[in-house]
Amino acid sequence: MNPDDVLLNFNPGSLLLLNVVLGLIMFGIALDTTVDDFKIVLRKPKPFVVAILAQLVVLPAVTFGLTLILPVTPSMALGMLLVACCPPGNISQVLTHRSGGNVALSVSMTAVGNVIYIFMLPLSIAFWGSLHPTASTLLETVALDPWQMLLDVFLIIGLPFIVGLLIRNRFEKFSRTVQPFVKWFSLIALVGFIVAALAGNWQYFIAFLGVILLVVAVHDAVALAIGYGTAVAGGLGTRERKAMTFEVGIRNAGLGLGLIFAFFDGLGGMAIVAGWWGVWDIIAGLILASLWAARTKRRTGSIKGDASRHARVGGADSAFGEPS
Repeated sequence: MNPDDVLLNFNPGSLLLLNVVLGLIMFGIALDTTVDDFKIVLRKPKPFVVAILAQLVVLPAVTFGLTLILPVTPSMALGMLLVACCPPGNISQVLTHRSGGNVALSVSMTAVGNVIYIFMLPLSIAFWGSLHPTASTLLETVALDPWQMLLDVFLIIGLPFIVGLLIRNRFEKFSRTVQPFVKWFSLIALVGFIVAALAGNWQYFIAFLGVILLVVAVHDAVALAIGYGTAVAGGLGTRERKAMTFEVGIRNAGLGLGLIFAFFDGLGGMAIVAGWWGVWDIIAGLILASLWAARTKRRTGSIKGDASRHARVGGADSAFGEPS
């Protein structure tokens, strides 16, 4: 059985539900976003510039190389590229907090980054996919229209984000009250949706289990390493390195899955890669964040190290991007 010849079972009603869940995720992120999050990026642009280059350039380029090395079919290769071109997942902030990283940086990068990805995601997947020696034929087969995808991405993540920002700035108290419920409900719903999608196509997942586990584990580990490595190369501090690791390593694979069913008819290799990514990167991220937190706590007595001292000395963003 060839995953390139498999179309996964997914009805239009399920796709609509997935889009609603993804919209709720972006709405929840916006409810936790303030104007100050954008101002921080303007005051301290270096971490964000490093992060956005890692996500928009380094990760897709390295992923492109992995698709030529790993034993993947054209549809699996295109699935890897699509995941790499997706924006960061909102659980990156949870993992950053769990590891003792710079949450302010994580929130700022997610807020500004998602605005950029509204426009860059369709263009990125069209660019990298068209360069691939085997996956490019799939793009020609489906006649991918980047502008139509841009419109869909805007409706799924852009519009809910804008609405959430407006509500946050007009009704701050209300936003703070409902944001935790929206955030966790949407996250749990997304994980449940991905698991249900895998379960509904279990025979295909089992058929390609070995290669999928290998490919996703390697790809996710490389993505996390790119986040950490680019932060080190950029001279960022320890807490900023943690934030960067999860901002680059955790991708919104649920959005990728929705786009696969909307534009690629649920193409087997793509959907299985994106679906398992959505589960595995949470598992891998939680393991890494927990190990990181335990190590920091043993060394300093607190999972945030000397973060409290920074905050007392210079304010909320005093440790934003400074080596530690």
